[in-house]
Amino acid sequence: MSKRVPLSPAKKKRLVKENLRSYSLLLPNLILFLAFSVYPVIWTLKYVFYRYGGYGASVPKFVGFDNLVRVFGDAVYWKAVKNTFIYAGAKILFVIPIAFFLALILNRPKKGNGFFQSVIFVPTIMSSAVMGLVFYLLFNVYNGQINQYLMDWGIISQPVNWLGKQNAMKTLVITAVWGGIGNYMVYFIAGLQQISEDALESARIDGANRLQTLWYITIPMLGPILKIILMLSITAAFSDMNSVMVLTEGGPTNATMVMALYGYQFFFPISAGASITPQYGYGAAVSAVSALIAGVVTVVYLIVSKKLDDIY
Repeated sequence: MSKRVPLSPAKKKRLVKENLRSYSLLLPNLILFLAFSVYPVIWTLKYVFYRYGGYGASVPKFVGFDNLVRVFGDAVYWKAVKNTFIYAGAKILFVIPIAFFLALILNRPKKGNGFFQSVIFVPTIMSSAVMGLVFYLLFNVYNGQINQYLMDWGIISQPVNWLGKQNAMKTLVITAVWGGIGNYMVYFIAGLQQISEDALESARIDGANRLQTLWYITIPMLGPILKIILMLSITAAFSDMNSVMVLTEGGPTNATMVMALYGYQFFFPISAGASITPQYGYGAAVSAVSALIAGVVTVVYLIVSKKLDDIY
């Protein structure tokens, strides 16, 4: 076994200098990360155990686990959890197949495909609040363009309340699909461009038709990028709040309330209804439980995907 040759003082000095330079470049990002990511989490976890109505409203009062007990007995919150899973499931069910289909079409070397890729991607960079406002105007029951077009075409005889209790969740999913397909389409296109032409050509030589090539070659080889897309879509669906807030504010009668918005309204009640007063402690407890649920879902997904990798 060879012995390690000790560094000379000059080399040690140079190594320390290089490390200091590297750490100094990382320091600004580290400071921002601690200030805007770590500190808010610590602050939230602290107030889980306090009753606090916000700055200037009251002095924080330690209440132990009372806020957490209230969360687990809050019927509205668990309805929001159920709505979040429905919303996330419906969004993933529609967004991923549509994005994959568009990627297959627009990945072909054909004139104009770049333009259509850009058009489909534009909603992804649009503010979700602005997007929610646009869809609110489109789906308005009285003067919305959707009802107007459907009535002009004879599909419906009277306006449909798209933001009512029966249809509000469907409208939210439509909005989410329109805003999300462009992002995942780009990921799919990137994955398709990494597939070797030799593999596709070998499948064609062996007599595989387009559908067989797609099912047995293309989709399996997209496995790594598909796992990333699923992970991103799950986390995005669980944290999506802005479009819900603009379109329905969680209503009517909490029919579209989601976990993120329910916790948010206890910190900023003006945007969610004047009937709710600031309750930082309870809002922190709601946020902590919501983060735990999202974390459990993420861990379960990672475990399942790892087992599937081991099988296949």
